[in-house]
Amino acid sequence: VKSSWFAGCLVEMLHSCSNRMQQQVSTHKHAVHDRRGGFQRRGRNVAVQGTSNQKILVPFPTSYDMAIRQVQTSVQAALGDGRKLLEIEFPPSGLASVQGDGEGSNEMTASMNFLRQFVGGAFRDQAQNTRIFWPDSGELSVALSGQTMDPMAGRSQTDPTFGDSLGSQFKMGYLTKQNALWSALGVNIGLGQKFSPVQQVKDTDELFVIAYPHFNPREEMGAVFELYQQVAQSRGMPIIIFNGELDRLRGGYYPSLFFPELARLTNEFLPNFETAYYIHNFKGTRPGVLFRAYPGPWCVFRRNPQNLDDLRLIYTSDTAPSLKQVSLEILPGPN
Repeated sequence: VKSSWFAGCLVEMLHSCSNRMQQQVSTHKHAVHDRRGGFQRRGRNVAVQGTSNQKILVPFPTSYDMAIRQVQTSVQAALGDGRKLLEIEFPPSGLASVQGDGEGSNEMTASMNFLRQFVGGAFRDQAQNTRIFWPDSGELSVALSGQTMDPMAGRSQTDPTFGDSLGSQFKMGYLTKQNALWSALGVNIGLGQKFSPVQQVKDTDELFVIAYPHFNPREEMGAVFELYQQVAQSRGMPIIIFNGELDRLRGGYYPSLFFPELARLTNEFLPNFETAYYIHNFKGTRPGVLFRAYPGPWCVFRRNPQNLDDLRLIYTSDTAPSLKQVSLEILPGPN
């Protein structure tokens, strides 16, 4: 049994009153066996994005194709402004969904496809100098070769996403290489020795893209922190985390008493990240969404409960409001 399963159980005990957290723990435990086991008006659903010289209106995306184009534009703007650590976060199961609405393996497959769309449009010309780090060696294999269906393992068939001419242009790597025995102890090793993702880095690498490092964040995000400390920081290389579910770290989902490594990187590493693109949905009787497209402000839209595609902008801020503030103060407010 993986260490992440044991940690998930501890977290579930500490957060049993939260339906959302229970749902995340359930998804986490399922994945232990296998990582893949009518009211629209002009301006109503737009957020202001711009620079000191220009302001443009960024509409909340109505499709994933539109969202990925916005991601590409926002990331390029952030890199152009010299930002080195970037976060991209949006739900992979639907633009009105939340993380965990879909089965874990399906959400990772969706994120893999969206990642291909993103890098293929944004960094095709820099592919030879861009290294994509997958969560582990198994996920890299799925990206390059796909996987067959195995109902006994709860595994669906997945086509290779990066196994074509486009995928072959990018450099590949993985954050962790674990066997079943040492994984249970939370030790990241390979071939009888301690494994480090830094071993895969080449002098020609100029950009790291990190694919959804949330399944086992202690090892996966720890590896990202290691890449930053030993390579990216001194070389001034950008790191882009794609759908890393960093809110779980920021929000204290993993208690520092049991996860001191995560507490350290949450305090020392995550505050340095710029959120290039972000969508976080809120369900319930007052549904809404927190949205940001760099360099624009953070925006809260209220959704029409009868039509979730109907959005009304009710709040903007240059700084990110907490998820608690959005759910308990902004969305229930009189606006």
